[in-house]
Amino acid sequence: MDLEVSPALTIPASELGWRFSRSSGPGGQHVNTSDSRVELSWNVVGSAALSEDQRLLLVTRLGGRLVAGVITVTASERRSQLRNREVALAKLAGLVADGLAPEPARRRATKPTRGSNRRRLAAKEQRSATKRQRQRPSAE
Repeated sequence: MDLEVSPALTIPASELGWRFSRSSGPGGQHVNTSDSRVELSWNVVGSAALSEDQRLLLVTRLGGRLVAGVITVTASERRSQLRNREVALAKLAGLVADGLAPEPARRRATKPTRGSNRRRLAAKEQRSATKRQRQRPSAE
């Protein structure tokens, strides 16, 4: 089953590597006998599904998560291997989609308006007066 990250990118199932092991999560005695923990690996550097621009973008943005060009996600939240497979696919799709998302627009710095500045100073003055009233009266 291919992994659709976005309408423009679909990772073929042949490029996904699966590993299964025993989970430490809930499940009672069943957890000791079944391999419900899932590790999903995908070779970003060697993938044929990516263009060179996408590959470069993913390698720079996900560089801390890549080991020898391979990204790995694990899932052991659910009791069944099937559910953990679905969770792992969703995690990988989310990571890749975030890595390929365009940069947000840079914030353009603006000056506060004269009215907002006046309101801020009035609020500070009010707070100051409230605290002054709480003080013990002077001995004079």
